Amino acid sequence: MFGIALLMLSLITAVILGLMAGPTSPLTWTLVLILVAIPFLYKKLSAKSYIVWKDEYSVGLDSIDQQHRKLINLINQLTTAVDYSTGEEFEREALAELVDYTKTHFTYEEGLMEDNGYPDFEAHKAQHRAMIAEVEAVLAEYENDQDMAMRHAVDYLQDWLIHHINGTDKQYSSFLIGKGVN
Repeated sequence: MFGIALLMLSLITAVILGLMAGPTSPLTWTLVLILVAIPFLYKKLSAKSYIVWKDEYSVGLDSIDQQHRKLINLINQLTTAVDYSTGEEFEREALAELVDYTKTHFTYEEGLMEDNGYPDFEAHKAQHRAMIAEVEAVLAEYENDQDMAMRHAVDYLQDWLIHHINGTDKQYSSFLIGKGVN
């Protein structure tokens, strides 16, 4: 973000100097176009780093889908904290809120599976434990290298959640729907 601001400041300075030298210079107007294009390009590129809910992520159970949407929002909040260097306190709060809600979601999800006799319950629960262990490892890594640890956390969580939803969550959801859970 700092680099973008520095680039824009440099371009503004170059445009002002170019206009002072003569407003008909093609270089000056090329710099103006680049200056105008930067915010649009930055917005387009930074939007790719956020998860956007898609209907294909639905597992067919509204309560779970709502929780998955909230998890996506919390991951996007953490992404914002990391991408915009909001500071250690905000990053820690964003990660803590995400971890707390993830545990709440896992408890709810596991309760549904256990109550309905889902045959792969233990394997699914092990995936949840592995994810929590990975996040705890990232928190330990945070003490040594904050920037790398948080980037690792964001990348891992974005990838893990979408693969988990589209993989094992869809497997248990069809089982639960077959049991009459909605």
